[in-house]
Amino acid sequence: MVYGVLRFINFAHSDVFMVGAFAGYYGAKLVPAHSIWGGLAVLALAMLACALLGVIIERLAYRPLRGAATLNVLITAIGVSLLLENLGQFIFGATPRSFPELFPVTTYNLGGIYISSNQVVVIVVTLFLLFALRFVVMNTKIGTAMRAVSLNPKAASLVGINIDFIISFTFALGSALAAAGGILYALNYPSIDPLMGVLPGLKAFVAAVLGGIGNIPGAALGGLLLGVVETFVNGSDYSTYKDAIAFALLILILLFRPAGLLGRFTKEKV
Repeated sequence: MVYGVLRFINFAHSDVFMVGAFAGYYGAKLVPAHSIWGGLAVLALAMLACALLGVIIERLAYRPLRGAATLNVLITAIGVSLLLENLGQFIFGATPRSFPELFPVTTYNLGGIYISSNQVVVIVVTLFLLFALRFVVMNTKIGTAMRAVSLNPKAASLVGINIDFIISFTFALGSALAAAGGILYALNYPSIDPLMGVLPGLKAFVAAVLGGIGNIPGAALGGLLLGVVETFVNGSDYSTYKDAIAFALLILILLFRPAGLLGRFTKEKV
């Protein structure tokens, strides 16, 4: 969404993902978790905290550079990412922490296939958030404004759309989803640390390019395809190379279909 509106990659997104996981870690101490409603309350609390963080990042780091050269914004995004990682190590410490159980954990046997309740939660919450995001973008007034700003910011401003508010809302929404991703990730890989977002962030970028960067259904499709490929590789004799597979896919996509699977080629006048 951020790329669709501002046309730059927010590299700090992966570190908001990390902050979301830590917000869930501390939120579980405030809210009686280990129940469905308690876990959902922790999830909502973390999403609100990271939505606020996203607005602060946009206001302090990116808004002053609006209209500046793309390279300047890119370097700033990398700087914000490094700042969050180092602040995370300063505040939370570099030692990995065990993520608490937010939901009751059980294991289901589906014809010889074992699946945990946490995996079910990840699937259900992810699908809900994907459809909710699609609804907000395509079927609400603010979603229409987001698409207008993405298409032509100057024209959107001329018809009365508050550009600053729409961009802040986009950062808030994206950061809230990053927090949800951080918590869902920590449920199945229950060890969190201030650098936990680096590799998932890179793979999320690969998934976005694979599906078509700036395309929400494309990003979902790219993430699904990347996950399926990694799962099959992880079950083969080449499991140690599963992380390399993601970046090999990125190279192939950039070589043969730079716009991604669902992306569209556009002409740009220079």
